[in-house]
Amino acid sequence: MTSLTAANAADLVAALLFILSLAGLSQHRTARAGVAYGIAGMALALAATVIVASRSINAGAVTLIVVAMAVGGAIGLWRAKRVEMTEMPELIAVLHSFVGLAAVLVGWNSYLEVEAHGAAQTAVGADLLGIHHAEVFIGIFIGAVTFTGSIVAFLKLSARINSRPLMLPGKNVLNLGALGAFVGLTVWFTVSPGLGLMIAVTVLALALGWHLVASIGGGDMPVVVSMLNSYSGWAAAAAGFLLDNNLLIVTGALVGSSGAYLSYIMCKAMNRSFVSVIAGGFGVEAAASGGGEEEGEHREVQAAEAAELLADARSVIITPGYGMAVAQAQHPVAELTRRLRERGIEVRFGVHPVAGRLPGHMNVLLAEAKVPYDIVLEMDEINEDFAQTDVVLVIGANDTVNPAAEEDPTSPIAGMPVLRVWEAGEVIVFKRSMASGYAGVQNPLFFRENSSMLFGDAKQSVDQILVALDALTPAGAGR
Repeated sequence: MTSLTAANAADLVAALLFILSLAGLSQHRTARAGVAYGIAGMALALAATVIVASRSINAGAVTLIVVAMAVGGAIGLWRAKRVEMTEMPELIAVLHSFVGLAAVLVGWNSYLEVEAHGAAQTAVGADLLGIHHAEVFIGIFIGAVTFTGSIVAFLKLSARINSRPLMLPGKNVLNLGALGAFVGLTVWFTVSPGLGLMIAVTVLALALGWHLVASIGGGDMPVVVSMLNSYSGWAAAAAGFLLDNNLLIVTGALVGSSGAYLSYIMCKAMNRSFVSVIAGGFGVEAAASGGGEEEGEHREVQAAEAAELLADARSVIITPGYGMAVAQAQHPVAELTRRLRERGIEVRFGVHPVAGRLPGHMNVLLAEAKVPYDIVLEMDEINEDFAQTDVVLVIGANDTVNPAAEEDPTSPIAGMPVLRVWEAGEVIVFKRSMASGYAGVQNPLFFRENSSMLFGDAKQSVDQILVALDALTPAGAGR
């Protein structure tokens, strides 16, 4: 079997493993297997790449490839061990930027190679030169948009810049004008390629990527992360065309299509226009910010009082948010769930589709803490049950439980489906302060008559409730 045939076979197997990985990652029960499939597929793809490269280029170049892989692998392992779950959205945004930058560099290298050696002396061939030019231009454009867009997403997610949307005058005209300019430049470059056009499209795409994501507000950032995941996939596919790498094309298409579909699902869950979000808020006028001012008097509760409310309840729903991730409170919350269930209290979790700053963020945390899968429910499955619930614990959530989304048409989150926790008998909100949420709007829930604020670190607060719960009537007594 020739090395080329073996490489094609390896690519096919790796592609199948990537498909199995996506299927496995779609459910918590099969997520570990999905990760294993993905690792196996990537290892096989890398090994096949090195073997094929060793047959076509000199040993020095192969050595550089192996060294680069080793360095990259070491950095990846180091970051994987050190990164906290709360930092995963930022890390993913940075990784997306690397994919975009790689696509830009591949595009530039492919152009310069043809310019240096001529189409006849490369794998392109004179007959396909026009198509090659279009591939180069499109690949650079997608990659550059992904690169700067991901950098802005990282800065917003890590709170290094304000999460509110940038509202430049005529921003929609700017976005449409940039897209129109890209189409015109692509036609021009295909007919008459030149270094000036390469520079122009790179600068244009870098600016557009920055503006697209900067124009999207913090409340929509989970969708942006998913959208950039899709962009990085298409950037990888474009690089695959330039490198004549079938596996990279297939893998990029899988990532691009799955990311786009996930973004669409999340937009539906948030009552957002898919086109509006991916186009940087196109057609959406800026609503009033809502400010961070208080809107009334709030009521505070202590851990001992919260424990008494929970002990007397028959049904409890816990709605986690990003604050739970920051406090790393998932394990105490899982223990509280176990203790309450031992007392015969029905405990369930209500998870909003965009809870946290990454799709599935809360589900992963709860799975890590060994919370049973069957009591973790999505918003649509549990929203009708809040009215029949005795106590709701809002642990670190804010915008996803904000009644202003349904009651205030001027709110930046107006129309966004939320968990209707205020319909329960009692609501206990775990927060460090009265500060507004990531979308920058105040939450009227805090001032409802049936709401109480439990201030402090969420992990410490839950631990205190566990201690107070143990001091009450033993589980099962009096029921």
